[in-house]
Amino acid sequence: MANISNMFKMLKDAASMQRNVKKIQAELRQKTVEYTGGKVTVTARGDASIATIRIDPSVIDPARPAALEKMVLTAVEGALEAAREMSAREMKKIVSDMGLPDIPGL
Repeated sequence: MANISNMFKMLKDAASMQRNVKKIQAELRQKTVEYTGGKVTVTARGDASIATIRIDPSVIDPARPAALEKMVLTAVEGALEAAREMSAREMKKIVSDMGLPDIPGL
């Protein structure tokens, strides 16, 4: 009987963790991080989607599109990395709150 009780506790804990993960994911869609690369600023959401891209008009030079492309790419990559880091921190909180060991890559 103890094994069945333990199994139900594990299932209950797993369901609780799943609810917490969904809650954190919903919250992450609302949180943003910003990264500036050159004169391009990108805002990314915690779910790794891009919210905005702002480009300083002074860097828009039709004769040098590669320079602007590089700035945009740098800013997008930086913003997405910051969003992934924020997401990882939030997910680690769930793991920690449940008393589980640190899981690499989470």
